[in-house]
Amino acid sequence: MKLVLIGIQGAGKSTQGNLLSEKYNIPYLSSGHIFRQMTRSKTALGRWVKETINAGFLIPDDKALEVVIEYLKKPEYEKGFILDGFPRTVPQAKAFDTFTKGEEIVILIDVSDKEALWRISDREADREDETLKAIRRRIDLFHEKTSKVLDYYSERKHLAVVDGEQTVQEVFNDIVLKVERIISKDNNKKSLSEK
Repeated sequence: MKLVLIGIQGAGKSTQGNLLSEKYNIPYLSSGHIFRQMTRSKTALGRWVKETINAGFLIPDDKALEVVIEYLKKPEYEKGFILDGFPRTVPQAKAFDTFTKGEEIVILIDVSDKEALWRISDREADREDETLKAIRRRIDLFHEKTSKVLDYYSERKHLAVVDGEQTVQEVFNDIVLKVERIISKDNNKKSLSEK
């Protein structure tokens, strides 16, 4: 199973990613975590990634693709994964589609900008990339770029939208229900095509 969680910062992707990882026994991985790990490396690329993230900008498509796909080739992701924060643009989604053979299920955890900002302001801001300016910039970029990714996935019928402003348990139940429905539809299509 390959699950992709999409939503603006503060939507609850990491909370749900960890719960889903436990339920389906597949690893949860955040692209943000990969990039933050890179910022700690003393390389030119690491420094560049750090400056880009701290300014609230997205890592360009080619670099993001290279890093994330290379990471997902590790043996622990062979049986599946739950990925959050990627793909963020249509070119990334198309290339990622080729990598996953179109098997990914995309879940949009939908929350309003106001709710997301309220949740983030409630957290302890111990990260350099969590200034209000950087967060607002990422939310704007989400609406500008990632909304097109949602259009791309909705055409493929592998997109499920979940109300992220419910309780954590209700969001989780909703995601599981929608994932199971997509898997069931896919299995039915496969069995019909085999007849």
